[in-house]
Amino acid sequence: MRAFLFLLLLFPVLELFVFFQVGTAIGFFPALLLIIAGSALGALIMRLAGLATALSARQSLQRGEMPGAQMLNGMMLTLGGGLLLVPGFISDVLGLLCLLPFTRHRLASMLQRRAEEQAQRQRAFAGDAPAPGEPPRHRPEVIEGEYERRDN
Repeated sequence: MRAFLFLLLLFPVLELFVFFQVGTAIGFFPALLLIIAGSALGALIMRLAGLATALSARQSLQRGEMPGAQMLNGMMLTLGGGLLLVPGFISDVLGLLCLLPFTRHRLASMLQRRAEEQAQRQRAFAGDAPAPGEPPRHRPEVIEGEYERRDN
């Protein structure tokens, strides 16, 4: 937790340092225009990615499929757009990595694999769930009916 807090506090300092370096190399106003253009691009991508994800998820649900892959892809697009929206060059580079198809698919497959491993770990510790590879257990047969209590 302390490492995360340290990185969270260090990130703006690194962003300012990189902005200063880029501003020194190409000038202040071109660097500022790059930051503003990146933020505008991020806002546009977030808007389009959200709409495209919602439409593809709805189509998958209409076909009777679970939209897991589309949702994960949309999440990566939204994360990339959000990182572009944050002012700074480091966040823009990370956002572009989330937007490029080959890195996006690789990150999405890594996240999906970790989520599946986590789900298997949770299932292994569940009391009534069968372990992976074990056949499902049968529940006791329930007979529905009505009853009447008669006290003598």
